[in-house]
Amino acid sequence: MALPSVAIIGTRGYPSYYGGFETAVRKLAPYLVNAGWDVTVYGRKGAIAGGDGEADTRVHSQLTMGLETKSLSTLSYGLTSTFHAAKHKPDVALVMNVANGYFLPLLNARGVPSLMNVDGIEWERAKWSPLAQRVFRRGAILSARWASGLVFDSLAIGDYWRHTFGAEGTFIPYGGDIPKSLDVPHGLTHGGYVLMVARFVPENSVPEFFSAVPEIASRYPVVIVGSTGYGGELDEKAKVLAETYQHVTWLGQVSNDELLLALWQHAGAYFHGHSVGGTNPALVQAIAAGAPVLARDTIFNREVLGPDGNFVDPEPQKIAAAVLQFMDSPAMREQAGEAGLHRAQKHYAWDTVCNDYEQCLKSLVLRDCDA
Repeated sequence: MALPSVAIIGTRGYPSYYGGFETAVRKLAPYLVNAGWDVTVYGRKGAIAGGDGEADTRVHSQLTMGLETKSLSTLSYGLTSTFHAAKHKPDVALVMNVANGYFLPLLNARGVPSLMNVDGIEWERAKWSPLAQRVFRRGAILSARWASGLVFDSLAIGDYWRHTFGAEGTFIPYGGDIPKSLDVPHGLTHGGYVLMVARFVPENSVPEFFSAVPEIASRYPVVIVGSTGYGGELDEKAKVLAETYQHVTWLGQVSNDELLLALWQHAGAYFHGHSVGGTNPALVQAIAAGAPVLARDTIFNREVLGPDGNFVDPEPQKIAAAVLQFMDSPAMREQAGEAGLHRAQKHYAWDTVCNDYEQCLKSLVLRDCDA
């Protein structure tokens, strides 16, 4: 009897370390293989980590062509991946990102049920032009209409979709690895530095944090991880901060999971400024690593951190004051780290996340067979 087959569409491929979707696929694809699935992950040339020792060779990696630009990469790769998947007719497709909602009718026409992870509210992100925002919102409308099932990575996102699009779905958050004890990264001391990890876009409070850095760095080292991925003003600002202030380090994009986990594990304070989206993968991984978190005050961050979380408004002066207060209080930092780790263990375990995805995929295959 043939194994049930699933195509995963809408990420940069397997294995890739670009963002939250890619992290989820690195966990989910091997899990599904072990559960008896034939798994194909669609991706892009140059985005796959070559020679990755953690990659499961039983996961099929299928590269397609696309336009590698900020505005068209998701749509172009989504289109070519969907065409290929529709031709080969897997039993079910897991599709990431509502921008690919435009292509769901191709899967429907071939009798391939689709499970769509809707991600965050892309049409409210400041990094996109008004045209791109309209494209994303239209993709969301089409996803609500054509997807066989929807996945919301936060309860708040689920509420938004019910109220805005009248669409129901399943809540499945991201997971986090609870790491072993790791060495302190070179040149740093345990609990002695402030960390920010983010893609460099305005809605992640990057400009506000950068404005707060000089005051913070006058007393504590600051480590910045991230970039735009395409260069630009914020990358240049990070470069200038690192060159101007002796105690500021900019590492750019970090693809070494162990280094990133060590940075979170040993941070004195982790500033998380994300404002748009659901359950943020970096935030979940940070609390799983035991990082003391100070987060921008949003409904999404409150959902992850719970009633014991520490929050701040996105203003440079308030960020600097809150970070310094955090760093000056070992008891506050210890309590924050322990509370976050408890929530990660209780609500964000990868085994539970992967099992929930498999149950959704399995239900769509069985439903299609019974139709």
